[in-house]
Amino acid sequence: MAGIHFGFDNFKQLLDLSIGLAQRLDESRAESFTLLYCDFSAVEQSVIDSSLEQILRNSDAIVNSGSDYFFLLPYTDKYGAQIVKDMFDEFFAKNLSSCVVSYPVDGENTNALIEELADNISVTCKKDLKCLVNFNLY
Repeated sequence: MAGIHFGFDNFKQLLDLSIGLAQRLDESRAESFTLLYCDFSAVEQSVIDSSLEQILRNSDAIVNSGSDYFFLLPYTDKYGAQIVKDMFDEFFAKNLSSCVVSYPVDGENTNALIEELADNISVTCKKDLKCLVNFNLY
């Protein structure tokens, strides 16, 4: 399977790890990774699973809370994340609600990225994600 699936309860730790790796390995700190949010509520689970296998790379991470999917795309800028989102749209033959934030452009730490993502989702998707609103930001 392409992409590695993590439990939603490990989302913050995954972001912490990715930021730590970027700080250690990416001297230019130019969009070290991008988080892509997609609302898959209108898509059947078996079709979602098939799309993940065909679209994502082995280095991509997947976290979901129900039909709310978050993709951590290493060394991918917002343009590249949009290409991935367009691939999902084409695969499902639907225009999915989505949002992207990049590290470090949109936030220098996990809390800032999650807050920016939640704010962008509420504006662009007209949706307040309880999974992010109630996220334990320590």
